[in-house]
Amino acid sequence: MTQIPYSTALIIGAGSGISASVARALAAAGVRVGLAARNIRKLAALASEIGAETMSADATDVASVAALFDAMEERLGPLEVVLYNAAARLPGAITDLDPHEVQRVIAASTYAAFLVVQQAARRMLPRRSGAILLTGASASVKGYPRSSAFAMGMFGRRGLAQSAARELAPQGIHVAHFVIDGRVRGERLADPPDRPDSTLDPDAIAQTYLDVLRQPRSAWTWEVELRPWVETF
Repeated sequence: MTQIPYSTALIIGAGSGISASVARALAAAGVRVGLAARNIRKLAALASEIGAETMSADATDVASVAALFDAMEERLGPLEVVLYNAAARLPGAITDLDPHEVQRVIAASTYAAFLVVQQAARRMLPRRSGAILLTGASASVKGYPRSSAFAMGMFGRRGLAQSAARELAPQGIHVAHFVIDGRVRGERLADPPDRPDSTLDPDAIAQTYLDVLRQPRSAWTWEVELRPWVETF
């Protein structure tokens, strides 16, 4: 199997599920990993397991994101892979939603993603190398009833990823967006006995993230859609 051509990675919005599986897969491949979240106490077990660095950060705050990158580069060295995995949801009818809460959701899903991409690009461009990964969702491409705030945020993230890919790929930086189109398996969500593999296995998702990192630049992809085999599209 082709080796991952990167040695350091920062995962922002880290927790259980997809980000934990990606962190474990990167560490198993010999990559030094940094984990960031608002609440880093929840990261203690994972960080101990894989030897990761942790730091608290508010991804919606310009100074906090810049400080996070500075600190992680001091600890890990130049950051070669950056994954933004955080998001916020706010279900409800359009007529009932609190505009301030909608603003919060969009800030976490789109504005924060921009701040992360900006900081990563500023550090990667002088080296003309690196990878920026963004986790998306069904809402990145499909708007659902009572999900307008999440859809706006995730559509915005997808637009950011597409624009960044077109701008940065010719300068040596691989930008990729992952549409996670289905429910992700976890402690609180297991497959029904009569429908095996009807949810997305986070370890299988992580395998795809690493496969994208292994792509030769003559055939980079900017977007991958992942869904269970029973998904009706």
